[in-house]
Amino acid sequence: MSALNLAFSLTLLLNLAFATTLHASEWDQARLQLETPQTITVYRDANCQCCHKWIEHLEKHQFEVIDQISNDMAKIKEKLGVPNSMASCHTAVINDYVIEGHVPADDIKQLLIDKPAHITGLSVPQMPVGTPGMEMGLRKDHFIVFSFDEDAQYQLFNAYQTNAENNYLPLNPAE
Repeated sequence: MSALNLAFSLTLLLNLAFATTLHASEWDQARLQLETPQTITVYRDANCQCCHKWIEHLEKHQFEVIDQISNDMAKIKEKLGVPNSMASCHTAVINDYVIEGHVPADDIKQLLIDKPAHITGLSVPQMPVGTPGMEMGLRKDHFIVFSFDEDAQYQLFNAYQTNAENNYLPLNPAE
């Protein structure tokens, strides 16, 4: 291997390690802890890579994931009462709550801690870049975590925007 190839390979490896470190510092650090691990069932399409990455995010946050592959996600969303306006790529169920899309693990934990009776679930509609499982380099969209109820009414649960260092800051309107 030539010195140029070796230098290129080392640079590539260092960049990959740096990118992994940046990713790890963003969503993998828990703000909240659960008393015991919780089981969450995730329904997803077999070909969806971002769903798999979101599952990995959950596993790093005390969730035991049951991964269910489905060929009819629309039917699952309908059965579980996900409002069309709240739809995303994957759907999960935990303790009778529905979780739709790339909801950060700490927001799911907050839901489980608070146990609001009027909420059916949480959603990050569509697929905003930068959410857990949707990381794409330095690009990060501001996004909202909505709560929704059985009447398909929804409201703000949490919101995320980036600061000057391009790190997400939760707005935590409920706190």
